[in-house]
Amino acid sequence: MFKRLWSQLFALVLVVVVGLVGCSASPGGLVGNYRQDTMTVLNSMKAVLALPDDSPDKAAAQSLARLNINDFASRYRQDPALTKLSSFTSMRTALNSLAAHYAAYPNRPLPAKLRTSLEQKFKQIESALQRNM
Repeated sequence: MFKRLWSQLFALVLVVVVGLVGCSASPGGLVGNYRQDTMTVLNSMKAVLALPDDSPDKAAAQSLARLNINDFASRYRQDPALTKLSSFTSMRTALNSLAAHYAAYPNRPLPAKLRTSLEQKFKQIESALQRNM
């Protein structure tokens, strides 16, 4: 009797813990609101671009940006309502460009051409968010 009660209690605690962990916010800080999440990812990408290449915080900022990129992409890529927004298509282009650079050249600085292109995309995304949302 005691063993059965103990196993049921353990199963209940395990379900509660898994449920709470699954419902918690993502580690990158995304909350599920498209506009807020886009701005969060955009700001983390801007922070990475603003850091000098020899900064000791560069690796941590890049890691957070990659986490946000992956979380954003997995959260919003399947939403058909967002694929029509210019902010979303511009964001995907910027994310893909930065993620591809980090995947291919993790220890190299961003080329000036890519940096300029990303900064231009960031401005387009911000204006599209203000216009569409």
